[in-house]
Amino acid sequence: MLEIPESLTIAGQLNETVQGKRIVEVEAAHTPHSFAWYSGEPKFYAEIMEGREIGVSVGIGSMVEIALGSKHSKTRHLKCGVPEAENSPEYSFIAGDGATIRYFAPGEPLPEKYQTRITLEDGSSLVCSIRMYGNMLLERPELFDNPYYLVAKNKPLPNTENFTYSYFSGLFEEAPGTMSMKAFLATQQRIPGLGNGVLQDILLEAGLHPKRKIGSLTEAQRRQVYDSVAGTLRKMIAGGGRDTEKDLFGKTGGYHTLLSQRTVGKPCPYCGTEIQKANYLGGTIYFCPMCQA
Repeated sequence: MLEIPESLTIAGQLNETVQGKRIVEVEAAHTPHSFAWYSGEPKFYAEIMEGREIGVSVGIGSMVEIALGSKHSKTRHLKCGVPEAENSPEYSFIAGDGATIRYFAPGEPLPEKYQTRITLEDGSSLVCSIRMYGNMLLERPELFDNPYYLVAKNKPLPNTENFTYSYFSGLFEEAPGTMSMKAFLATQQRIPGLGNGVLQDILLEAGLHPKRKIGSLTEAQRRQVYDSVAGTLRKMIAGGGRDTEKDLFGKTGGYHTLLSQRTVGKPCPYCGTEIQKANYLGGTIYFCPMCQA
């Protein structure tokens, strides 16, 4: 699932690979999927997107936003008789949590099943697929009022200078003391794009159990959580994402997760105790019973 390390990695790869290329063909809803969500009718995606140029891509929380340049659909004449291009409105293609974006080079065979295909002028394609559920939205950014999008756009992310300890400490003050660490870090969009996957290693580094109540933390432990959020995400981003997820080219990330489904039953990297798992708050948590209290 897309979280901060993957959205930033994929956005960077898009900028290096397809930025500036023009879209020549778009197909949406190629393979029916009950939990693939579009902006309106998929049949209109081609009409709006074809002819536009791929702009700058950005990772915002658990989303990747691809700017689409305007296209010159028609001309109008000024009073002086000089023709002027009338630009169409600008749009963005937004892939949300649960969506995967893959790049296919010219001539490379495409998968049989996918939801959206964006073919570019050089014959390469971007293919977007949905796992369990996910969004592939086509929106005008200035009009898009989705709350998850707006929060991700407006809140400081851990990889930015505005994500200070003062700001992070304020999040603690706004939450009830009975809230668990998992709920605090990975729910209600307190930190957009920090989800259950990224959460595991952060809490191991901080030495805190996912069920630990935030009201029991000392000031020093709060600071330790902040340092772990910033430091762990920095390593994940530098590694090109986690080894449990794939990038734009279908390659697994270079950051080796310490706690995930791959490490259950294996020794903790710090103390050697067997890593355990449990179901909690609608998902699976992984933890070391010795290092995390």
